[in-house]
Amino acid sequence: MVQWIKTHQSLIEYAVWGTCAFLINLSVFTVLDVWTPMNYQIANAIGWTLATTFAFFTNKLWVFATHAETFRSLAREMWSFYFFRALTLVMDIVILFIGITLFKGNDIIVKLIDQCITNIANYFFSRWYIFKAVK
Repeated sequence: MVQWIKTHQSLIEYAVWGTCAFLINLSVFTVLDVWTPMNYQIANAIGWTLATTFAFFTNKLWVFATHAETFRSLAREMWSFYFFRALTLVMDIVILFIGITLFKGNDIIVKLIDQCITNIANYFFSRWYIFKAVK
């Protein structure tokens, strides 16, 4: 069991911190979508921005534990992180549009499904492209 945990440590840590980012995104989206007259896509963008910023720092510091030696390497990590997260934001926008606007689904349920899909993509981008120098 201990060996399995060591082998999958970054995945386990990503699940913990990813769940926190997921809750930030979902909470902000829900509050803005349900309690304000704000368009659901704008609420989604605000939730995404807060959750992505939180996720960058938790992924960098604790999940993948990278240590940028220079400002340039830090900037590269941050740019890569936001670039790939922006790709999944496009997925996010499309899924919400299809689920909410086209299929008239419940906003929160569609957002939950959307977050499951985009969080998996985010993990793979983070693991294999952004934070390559893992402890």
